[in-house]
Amino acid sequence: MDLHDLVKKLAIKNESKIVLCVADGLGGLPLAPGGKTELESAKTPNLDTLAKNGVLGLSTPVLPGITPGSGPGHLGLFGYDPLQFQIGRGVLEALGIDFDLGPNDVAIRGNFCTLNEAGIITDRRAGRIASEIGAKLCAKLDQIKIPGVEVFVRPVKEYRLVVVFRGEGLGGNVEDTDPQKTGVAPLDPVARDAASQKTAEIAKAFLAQAREVLKNDAPANFFTMRGIDKRPSIPTFEELYGLRAAAIAVYPMYRGLARLVSMNVLDAGQTLDDQCARLEAVWNDYDFFFLHYKYTDSTGEDGNFPAKVERIEQLDAAMPKITKLGPTVLIVTGDHSTPSKMKSHSWHPVPVLLAADTCRTDAATEFSESTCLQGGLGQFEAKYLMSLAMAHAGRFEKYGA
Repeated sequence: MDLHDLVKKLAIKNESKIVLCVADGLGGLPLAPGGKTELESAKTPNLDTLAKNGVLGLSTPVLPGITPGSGPGHLGLFGYDPLQFQIGRGVLEALGIDFDLGPNDVAIRGNFCTLNEAGIITDRRAGRIASEIGAKLCAKLDQIKIPGVEVFVRPVKEYRLVVVFRGEGLGGNVEDTDPQKTGVAPLDPVARDAASQKTAEIAKAFLAQAREVLKNDAPANFFTMRGIDKRPSIPTFEELYGLRAAAIAVYPMYRGLARLVSMNVLDAGQTLDDQCARLEAVWNDYDFFFLHYKYTDSTGEDGNFPAKVERIEQLDAAMPKITKLGPTVLIVTGDHSTPSKMKSHSWHPVPVLLAADTCRTDAATEFSESTCLQGGLGQFEAKYLMSLAMAHAGRFEKYGA
């Protein structure tokens, strides 16, 4: 019996409410030895109060030493083993913009980028162009024709786009063309298996035309491909937990992650205040709420330590809007760590705060990496977080006689 079989066997229904608040990239590092992390530097009176009355720990998104992408990081939080369910980012982005992926579709996440005259990437995100500029560029790319396959190009947000190839005999196992650094040329799409060779050839032909189409559109004069994949078969959230689940996320990728597991993805507005208002408005309609907060990650990737501290404080200020609703279980955590010092995702365990009336409290008086290291939950794989949430919500029967 695997974890999902056990969860389905033990799950029961009641009137409890679970809120999973994911501060993307929450975990951090001090800028110098002996210093404080972003979370430790932030003034978080509301989170600290929850920490005193709850229990803390550290979660490992995948395995020790493995740096996760946002997809594996969130799937783990939702209770899906990220080693068993591997989802390409293209699928998540496509689902996040409500693109209806079919069985013959291969979805690709694209990043507009800047090339110099020698074809070298000088900016991986094309100066973070405005969304309206990205939409116009996608409309141009959507005119490209490739024999034997349908091509769809859709804008996502800012410099992000989705490309979908639809046709028979397309595999989704193709290497990214994004080298993940500047100062080098984009990579060629290379198939990892024979079944994906046709897809790689189509991608190469499409990129050749795209370079010509975008050549005069600097700073967004090309784009790279990431997360090339087909939509997998995955059990739904309600099948596993018996929960009516709502996702309140702004960014398309995270809406896509929620849609992948068949959560009801709601209009979340554009700000954290909008999200909290939406949470209150639908409070009586669902059992589980996934609330995603992006900016702790983006500031970390920018290497902006003070800005990440400020974003954490903004999240803290919103906590009373959540706690006033009276969730049975409130979890605040991240999908991975994004230390400003590293300007990237990292392998470091992620702080976890679980607040419920059934907590066996620990000695923590604040929410931080150092207190989480001493917390009562210890260090655990993120895929077990939903089991803890279900238990504290009284939604599990006893196992065995």
